[in-house]
Amino acid sequence: MNIRGRNKVSPEFNMSSMTDIVFLLLIFFMLTSTLVTVNALDILLPKASGKTENNKSVAVSITKGLDFYVDREKISERELEKTLTSLLSSQENPTIVLRAEEGVPIEKAVSVMDIANRNKFKVILAVRPK
Repeated sequence: MNIRGRNKVSPEFNMSSMTDIVFLLLIFFMLTSTLVTVNALDILLPKASGKTENNKSVAVSITKGLDFYVDREKISERELEKTLTSLLSSQENPTIVLRAEEGVPIEKAVSVMDIANRNKFKVILAVRPK
């Protein structure tokens, strides 16, 4: 008489559900990481160690062609101070993120820093990580 059970436990582990979860997480993080962008132009920044804080601030970008942008809006150098004071006057700790492209003369970056100094704005210089 054969008394063995008909149900045998298989020692194998099915990984298909685990891979589905991993792929869903991968897709989720890929989609959400593209939504986190700085409100600035795509310019080539100089390299340095350290990182840029990302809080409520205004980005001032200077391109190689010496064009000034305030949060993607092209503006002349003469109107820069007036625009920055109007944008940052209501903030408690006004901050400017200075994004000067590689090859921009230092005088242009210093002029933005001078505007920030006169109006008591904090300046953060954006750089590429090494």
